[in-house]
Amino acid sequence: MPPYPQEAMRHLADPVGGGLLAGADAVGESGAATCGDVVRIQLAVSRGRVREARFLAFGCGATLASASAACESLTGASVRAGLRLSGAGLDRALGGLDEDRRHGPELVEDAVARTFEAWFSERLGQVGIPLSADRVAVAMSGGVDSAVAAMLLRDAGKEVIGVTMRLWHDPAAAAAQRSCCSPETVRLARASAHALGIPHLTIDAVERFRRGVVEDFIEGYRAGVTPNPCVTCNGEVRFQVLREAAALLGARWLATGHYARIARGSDGRATVARAAAGAKDQSYMLARLDRAFRDRLIFPLGDLTKDRVRAAARAAGLPAADAVESQEVCFVGEGGYRPFLERNAGLVPRKGPIVDRAGRRLGTHGGYWRYTVGQRRGLSVASPEPLFVLGTDASTNTVTVGPKGELTVPSIVLRPSTLHEPIDDEPLEVRLRYRGAPARGRARPLGEDALRVDLLNPVDAVAPGQTAALYRDGRLVAAGTIAPPVHEPVGG
Repeated sequence: MPPYPQEAMRHLADPVGGGLLAGADAVGESGAATCGDVVRIQLAVSRGRVREARFLAFGCGATLASASAACESLTGASVRAGLRLSGAGLDRALGGLDEDRRHGPELVEDAVARTFEAWFSERLGQVGIPLSADRVAVAMSGGVDSAVAAMLLRDAGKEVIGVTMRLWHDPAAAAAQRSCCSPETVRLARASAHALGIPHLTIDAVERFRRGVVEDFIEGYRAGVTPNPCVTCNGEVRFQVLREAAALLGARWLATGHYARIARGSDGRATVARAAAGAKDQSYMLARLDRAFRDRLIFPLGDLTKDRVRAAARAAGLPAADAVESQEVCFVGEGGYRPFLERNAGLVPRKGPIVDRAGRRLGTHGGYWRYTVGQRRGLSVASPEPLFVLGTDASTNTVTVGPKGELTVPSIVLRPSTLHEPIDDEPLEVRLRYRGAPARGRARPLGEDALRVDLLNPVDAVAPGQTAALYRDGRLVAAGTIAPPVHEPVGG
């Protein structure tokens, strides 16, 4: 193995910041399974600067030298400068290590990132620094869309800071190839930020995500409905965490890689609108965004197609250029939601009746939670015509089925609901599923937090628990969770 470069030898001979830091404001640790190296970074932070940085390390010379170089770089630096620290930068500071030793800078990069993650995560919700009109906090998921969104804003002259949320993932399941809850997400997002030359911050949102999204998902299936965790995440967790992180970073603007736009509604206020490329439009996933911060949102991809985004990423040499699409239910891991629910919700296989609308028993199923409205496969019921799931009853473990014609509904109730713009008696475009064909309907208030939508054209397979999004001229005007229907008793 070649000798260490001169700069690396300097750090090995006289390490900077070695030892314990009493009363550290933040501590982060990382370890490498390949060689058993472990490094712990400790920071004292005040007034937006790193007053002191120290390390404790066990391992090879590359790790020790990298930790020393990191502490030398961090001491006296601004927090935002610290968020730029990368393994590649440490490698250059050490004079360029050979390939077999580059695990050292990479390990220290991760430890430093975890230290800042701890510092910022502990302060979420606190009053931050004054907001800069040119600073944007971009939610980076590790995929190509958010990476290009950050790049476009950087190229437009904005001061961009990437923010990635560490989310809960079922520890008993292998991560899907690419999901926003995968442990790989943080590494990929940080690599993209470093490739763009922008600071990157990870926020620990594991517990908030588990409480706000995962538990809601589990309770929905227990109740016999089909929840939409992506809409819940955006409405209850992701954008709130991004806003709190932006406050600490002094970022006036919030941005994501969603294919959507911000438009002005009939009352002149900002509202979410469809993307120009309708096939990729993701405004449905943003249906529950709180109005309080829509004036701060930027969607850089709203006028682009996916092909153009990938082409821009490849031209810029971004690590995420060819990343695969994320999974919709990211936290369940490989195997899907059924084994996830068995592990985490106690919904074990349990035989129950399959009945028709008149209550006649047609067969037996293995658990109501395995079925959703509109499902045809997996019923194992002999019938002269195809049968579809019309509904489920969690209290009796019953699945009700019928012919396709019985799936049609004339109206739906949304409870709870969110009103983005005033509604009137004019027909609205109604999207009942993310990938579903739009319908038309008229909405009217039904109590304080509910809307009734009378559909003007037949709609099949409306699944309770899913989100309905209502549009006027491409703008989101209202949304809500589809409530279970109330059926009249047979013969009533």
